[in-house]
Amino acid sequence: MNRNQVRPQRRHATPSRIERVRRQAVPKPRVIIALLLLLGLVSVMLLDGYLRAEVGNDQRVRSDASASKVPDSVLDGGPFLSFQGGTARTRSVPDKTIVLTFDDGPDPEWTQKVLDILDDNDVPGTFFLVGSMISRYPDVVRRMVDDGNEVGVHTFTHVDLSYQSAARVTREIAQTQLALAGAAGITTTLFRAPYSSTNDAIDNYSWPVYKKLGAMGYTSVFIDTDSEDWQQPGVSKIIEWATPKSGKGASVLFHDAGGNRAQTLEALPRYIKKMKAKGYTFTTVSGAQQQAQGQQAQGQQAQAPQGTPATAGDTRQSNPEQAAHRTADTATLWEGRALLGAVAVAEWTVPGLAAVLAVVGVAVLGRFAMMLVLARRHYRQRNRRRFSWGPSVTAPVSVIVPAYNEKECIANTLNSLAASTHPIEIVVVDDGSTDGTAEIAESLGLPNVRVIRQPNAGKPAALNNGVRHARYDIVVMMDGDTVFEPDTVQRLVQPFGDPGVGAVAGNAKVGNRSTVIGAWQHIEYVMGFNLDRRMYDLLRCMPTIPGAIGAFRRDAVLAVGGMSEDTLAEDTDITIALHRAGWRVVYAEHARAWTEAPASLGQLWRQRYRWSYGTMQALWKHRRSVTDRGPSGRFGRVGMPLVVLFQIVTPVFAPLIDVFTVYAMIFVDFKASLLAWLAVLLVQLVCAAYAFRLDRERYRYLLMLPLQQIAYRQLMYLVLIHSCVTAATGGRLRWQKLKRTGEVGSPAPGTGAR
Repeated sequence: MNRNQVRPQRRHATPSRIERVRRQAVPKPRVIIALLLLLGLVSVMLLDGYLRAEVGNDQRVRSDASASKVPDSVLDGGPFLSFQGGTARTRSVPDKTIVLTFDDGPDPEWTQKVLDILDDNDVPGTFFLVGSMISRYPDVVRRMVDDGNEVGVHTFTHVDLSYQSAARVTREIAQTQLALAGAAGITTTLFRAPYSSTNDAIDNYSWPVYKKLGAMGYTSVFIDTDSEDWQQPGVSKIIEWATPKSGKGASVLFHDAGGNRAQTLEALPRYIKKMKAKGYTFTTVSGAQQQAQGQQAQGQQAQAPQGTPATAGDTRQSNPEQAAHRTADTATLWEGRALLGAVAVAEWTVPGLAAVLAVVGVAVLGRFAMMLVLARRHYRQRNRRRFSWGPSVTAPVSVIVPAYNEKECIANTLNSLAASTHPIEIVVVDDGSTDGTAEIAESLGLPNVRVIRQPNAGKPAALNNGVRHARYDIVVMMDGDTVFEPDTVQRLVQPFGDPGVGAVAGNAKVGNRSTVIGAWQHIEYVMGFNLDRRMYDLLRCMPTIPGAIGAFRRDAVLAVGGMSEDTLAEDTDITIALHRAGWRVVYAEHARAWTEAPASLGQLWRQRYRWSYGTMQALWKHRRSVTDRGPSGRFGRVGMPLVVLFQIVTPVFAPLIDVFTVYAMIFVDFKASLLAWLAVLLVQLVCAAYAFRLDRERYRYLLMLPLQQIAYRQLMYLVLIHSCVTAATGGRLRWQKLKRTGEVGSPAPGTGAR
């Protein structure tokens, strides 16, 4: 065969490096969907925080600034400030006239009641609205405008504009106008600044803002009298403070939102009746300006010589109730509707998620409490002097070691078994290894070791082959990268003295814990796995016997059909199957196995991806246990809900707790949020410390716990979410072989606390 014949085959069999890189560079659709969902969630949360004025949490910055740059005519003028040709001009409310103005709405409760009072008394009001509130309660604004009231801008987040950038000022106004357009199809030319009152509140910092707004065509509205209802001083005081003196006209300030407005609602109708009795009329800001302009024009005509023609400004007429309102153009109208749509999504999503996360948080804390209580009871029960599983188990057992390309580890594994204090036979099932694993096992020359070769068929097939070749009634299953302590097998098989026990889970330990990733997994194994197993043992619903160390009655395994290939978690599958068959599954915490954990994030991701996906497969396969009777039903009613709740549901939502925590730290209350996070961390630290005490581990590894919670835990959450997406979309996973180093050697007796 010549080169021209070989090259095409090589290119076809092995993709080029460029093709491999291109494939790796293109994200999978599931990853893109997950990222888009994350982006959408973050955007919704930011919008919700912005709507609730939590972003920045602005307040009045200062109240004693100089007003040296503000014209005296403005400081001493009327409450309506506008600019014509760059010149400031104020107008006052005509005598015997009241302009009722309301700030900080709309509110779904108080504003509606204020509108009812205005309707009952047939008077209009001018409402200065906060854009974020408009976005949340557009129906109230729609009613407000339909009833003939006037509306003005009160910024979007109730921020003090005096100390904001020009871009922030423009954005606050524009966003409020969009909200108005979306809610009522209008925009407005009226503006009232938060934290403003009478004209003399204008200072050198706020004056440029008013000039800028005046150039944009806005009329800034101040007040003559302030009811100060926000202080809740009592109904009589509110009426007294809102009443102008000596028949003067007044722009009067009330509030229809921002707190309890019960006193305002009681005072308002009494105030209206009182002022009407004194001969006052009520109008809007635009109505008052029209009256003031008309009086001014009449005065000018009275002073002018007869025959002098009136100017255009002298004869301008308009509907006072609609003068400040403008019909929104098409683009503004649809942008406003889009804003309201986004706000509606945020209004439903964030509180809903908050409620779900509250439930999840309570469930997580409840789980910690339950683990501590049951783990302590389990420890005290199993360490009583009189505790016994029954007659001591001394008969030989079969140890099955499935192996596929384990040349780095197989020698350490078999040497550790050869030192066993319990009589055993060792059955090595070589699953089509291509690296000489079988030859290494045979070359060791260890007694009682049999090597069985089979074509590559996967771990379940290798285990089933080992069970068929086992000579003894009890079989111990382990991984080819795991080592046992000399007394491990002896301790592991003692529970079989109880004839009701069908399987025993051992205590798997991380052997390569010297690295950061290894230390994180070590904490997880001791706290997350072994503390859990104590709890599940007492509840008699152990969900998983670890593949690294487990023992079974051979007849029980064969009776349930052996290790199934239906799922990628054959250890969970066989455990649940034994429960359903009526066998008891227990935990032997003193039977230790040292396993080599994944040494890189990529390997760890692949391993946990397979574990979590396989667990979901096993739970779905045995879903009918929920409605079964007897032992099968016990696992379905107790074990299944616990596994689903604590290993799937709460971890899926747990990342949102961290997202909300970061959100609260940045936008709400950093100190309170940090203290809450530290409190939860303290609870986890207590649980971890107790687990380490039970396992006689060194506490120094717990120094890695905060970093584990910040980094490692997030990775595990993402793995689970990825698995859920795979399960929901019907994806399939293949068995993935992890790269081993063989660094976990044969342990000496009693090395559990190293």
